[in-house]
Amino acid sequence: MRISRQNKILELIGNYEIETQDKLASMLRDFGYEVTQATISRDIKELQLIKILSSSGKYKYAVSKIDEGPISDRFSKIYKETVKSICYSGNIVLVKALPGCANAAGEGLDSMGVPHVIGSVAGDNTIMFVVDDPKNSLEVVEFLNALLNK
Repeated sequence: MRISRQNKILELIGNYEIETQDKLASMLRDFGYEVTQATISRDIKELQLIKILSSSGKYKYAVSKIDEGPISDRFSKIYKETVKSICYSGNIVLVKALPGCANAAGEGLDSMGVPHVIGSVAGDNTIMFVVDDPKNSLEVVEFLNALLNK
């Protein structure tokens, strides 16, 4: 439930200008998550959310920028705990995840720059990677599998 809730938080702050914990809690409740202020506060800390100035001149929650280099601990954990399978056909690699978790896992993978991937799309439970050349798809699958075993 925590991972699903945190994934929903990442989705909400990516789509809406959320200025307060109260607003975030209210939106989560609208999606069926029973949360308290303490739960929201812990999630914000675990997700390492920051407040940035929005285009409207108000401060909103956002994901902190991830440094180039190894995948952050939070996305690595989400990836390892939620990915169910990885397969490929041609230059498309599909990663199946638990429902509601593909966006967070995909964000982590995008932030680290998977070799040979020219683009990705994440849905509710699937991440689709477009690989630069079909001959590199197996290498991408092996890279993604190695992340699961770290």
